[in-house]
Amino acid sequence: MTKSIIVLGSNSPSAANFCAYALDRGYEVIATSRSPEKEKVFLPYAWGSRKTPIFEQIDLNRDIERLAELMRKHRPAYVVNFASQAMVAQSWENPSHWMQTNVVAMANLLELLRNADYLERYVHFSTPEVYGSTDGWIVENRNYNPSTPYALSRAAGDMSTVLWSETYDLPTVITRAANVYGEGQQLYRIIPRTFLCCFSNTKLSLHGGGLSERAFVHFDDISDGVMRVCENGQSGEDYHMSPKDSVTIRALVEKICAIAGAQFSEIVELAPDRLGKDQAYLLDSTKISTELGWSPQLSLEAGLERCAEWCKNNLEELLLLPQSYEHKP
Repeated sequence: MTKSIIVLGSNSPSAANFCAYALDRGYEVIATSRSPEKEKVFLPYAWGSRKTPIFEQIDLNRDIERLAELMRKHRPAYVVNFASQAMVAQSWENPSHWMQTNVVAMANLLELLRNADYLERYVHFSTPEVYGSTDGWIVENRNYNPSTPYALSRAAGDMSTVLWSETYDLPTVITRAANVYGEGQQLYRIIPRTFLCCFSNTKLSLHGGGLSERAFVHFDDISDGVMRVCENGQSGEDYHMSPKDSVTIRALVEKICAIAGAQFSEIVELAPDRLGKDQAYLLDSTKISTELGWSPQLSLEAGLERCAEWCKNNLEELLLLPQSYEHKP
């Protein structure tokens, strides 16, 4: 019998890629997002000839009963939650919006899930920002030190997940990934934004001179890791997904300029750093490697080449789409 997966927040690029990965593995995939499906160029599951997921527009803040009906209908083995109110800098402007989605709606979701006796695993896709700026490579822990309203709301969501797991024996797993990237990513993110600036000869604002340090992991590797956690992860555990090397944002932009054939000095303009920005997020992935056999397969250089091709092949359409974040409460 074909197992079902419900993917929450399916318009996010990590989730859309995971939908494609799960479909290719033979799962029935039910995708939900608070907004209508995005343009095809941002949905890897819509590329090629594969069967597409069942899509339902569901807002966790307003439509929890509709999600309950969907779950009763499909009885998913796994629920994977990519949904969140994201963005760091903007969370200072309307912090209550972040708390509503990432904390209050999370509690309502967990209440729904604890009564789903058919559920084998709930995977909560979190963020390293709950740790604050890391000092070296860190292993999984719950010593949260958030430095922005966004990170604070995500830490509270993580804590809620742990509480429901321990109190009600809900089969939960929390995952945290390094900076994710790949084809189909939102255009305001650093990698597609830099490529588009290179290809259209427009300026890129490099906040704080690009001195912050990050590790980057491709969507394909994230999908592989999340599926391993769904199928074989240990309930009640946390898992990191990250490569073993890192790069400053400036060095990343320099790599992109070289691939795109652009001059760094002509594309980049320096800008002040963002409020509350952490210097580094470096995650040790030994645990998922040892327990589940996961390791990133795609190098940053190979992944950037794929991103360049995606941007070039869709450049005309991408340049007509919004290039900046648009906040939705």
